[in-house]
Amino acid sequence: MALSNGSGGYQVGDGNLNAPVFSTLTVPTAYTATATLTTADLASGLVIYTSASTGNMTLPTAALTDAAFSSAKTGSSFDVALVATSTGVPTIVVGTGWTLASTSGAGVASKSVLFRAVKTGDAAYSLYRIAG
Repeated sequence: MALSNGSGGYQVGDGNLNAPVFSTLTVPTAYTATATLTTADLASGLVIYTSASTGNMTLPTAALTDAAFSSAKTGSSFDVALVATSTGVPTIVVGTGWTLASTSGAGVASKSVLFRAVKTGDAAYSLYRIAG
């Protein structure tokens, strides 16, 4: 299948219906130790952890998340993948205004875990572990 090479933009209802949907991704920060994640990390949807030691990845406050995603409404959601590239186990730790709705925020050594963040109110989010 040839990739779309039209005049740009996503075609809804016309064009190649089986063409891949492209998006942009800023190269994510690779964390090597315990750190506080940024809203840019959340926006990228990808957090990389490269350490052989355990470490906590603290979410930014819900107020900072609201400021970064100002058009989000209650019920809006986004996904974040936590990718451990070594033997260390990263753990997501909630920041102010966040609730860990699943049983664990722990990652898995040398594997990926997928989380879904859901806006539950003003300066309030819940984080669900949905895969991994």
